[in-house]
Amino acid sequence: MPWVCLLLAGLLEIVWAFSMKQSQGFTRLFPTAITFVTMIGSFALLSVAMQRLPLGTAYAIWTGIGALGAFVVGIVVLGDPVTPARLAAAALILSGLVLMKLSA
Repeated sequence: MPWVCLLLAGLLEIVWAFSMKQSQGFTRLFPTAITFVTMIGSFALLSVAMQRLPLGTAYAIWTGIGALGAFVVGIVVLGDPVTPARLAAAALILSGLVLMKLSA
């Protein structure tokens, strides 16, 4: 169950990062509200996962899911640039997440 909570926390982190971008500096009400609601949910689920998982593992995976997810959403939805260096960096993050999970 802690891994499910951690995955959901990471997915909510992607949502709040995207909605924060859409809030335009918290000047738009609906994206701002989504940002804060999903942020609270993400932190709550992370705290549940941390009851059973090591701090470093849980935090690294939560952050990694959010970082990779925001990277993909940025490319697919927002048209962020795709460069070999950015793809290599994302691959390194992913490999670190896999190794962290395998070591847990």
